[in-house]
Amino acid sequence: MSIEVSYCIVNTEQRALLERCLDAIAAEQRELPFATEVLVLDNASRDGSVGMARAHPVTTELIRREQRRGKAENDSTLMQRARGRYCLLLNEDSELRPGATRALHDAIDATERAATAGAKLLRPDGAQYPSAWRFPTPRTAFWGAVGMHKTMTVQSRGDAVREVDWAQSAALMVRREAAARIGWMDPAFFVYSDEVDFCKRLHDAGWKNLYVPQAEAVHHEQLSTGSVPKRRIVELSRNRDRYMRKHHSALSALAVRWLTAWTYALRALAAYVLPRHDPARYWHHVRATLHPDRGEGLREAAADYNRGGPRL
Repeated sequence: MSIEVSYCIVNTEQRALLERCLDAIAAEQRELPFATEVLVLDNASRDGSVGMARAHPVTTELIRREQRRGKAENDSTLMQRARGRYCLLLNEDSELRPGATRALHDAIDATERAATAGAKLLRPDGAQYPSAWRFPTPRTAFWGAVGMHKTMTVQSRGDAVREVDWAQSAALMVRREAAARIGWMDPAFFVYSDEVDFCKRLHDAGWKNLYVPQAEAVHHEQLSTGSVPKRRIVELSRNRDRYMRKHHSALSALAVRWLTAWTYALRALAAYVLPRHDPARYWHHVRATLHPDRGEGLREAAADYNRGGPRL
């Protein structure tokens, strides 16, 4: 029987969350009318993830990195290795809810020229958070600067399948043929904005990107606690700027820098009077946004790790 869906999971030092992810896939597989496979790429972890993944009954293939690589490169490796018509990209901290695979599959399979289908992402407490947006432009940055980001930019709302600009890759089904035609993901994006660039290139090639609210996944994201390491902020800012310079003019990229920095500056000022908010975090966003070419991000952290330096 031919493979219809390939689950593609990248894991970096998250053994417990990876096990939850695989357990959820096992529950999904029992209810599916088509054949699937599960590919796990371990990104040079040292926490026992490899042994757990190898022993888990759902794992079809384990790819073990000896050196840390970026998310876009790892996702591309998995998609190229996959045998399914569709690849369901998952972070190791994504836990599919029952029926999510079937809902994503049915939506992308039924929509002509659909290349991706993103799930509704939930916090561990069950609350939804944004997972699909309009492509970044000076206009979307302006809406953020005037406090209308959720109304004008967020597209992950409503109860019906809808076409969107881009959806987060924490739980994203991809038509493998479409990904191959545009040359997979761009490894220049180490992490952050990689799926934005991917969906933009698909869109420009005539494909569609979908948001599927019937498919739900819990995203156990550590960043939701409010603790954002400085290197993550640097990486986020540099790749936001990389995307803008790749797809827009230098003037547009500069406009987005200033508008986004203004937005974070307002948040920093508000954080001085709001409880449980850290002004220093927002000021670091301001500096990294204005100077995306400065500082060390996750790419440098991975390089340190590969040299045997401090762990991420």
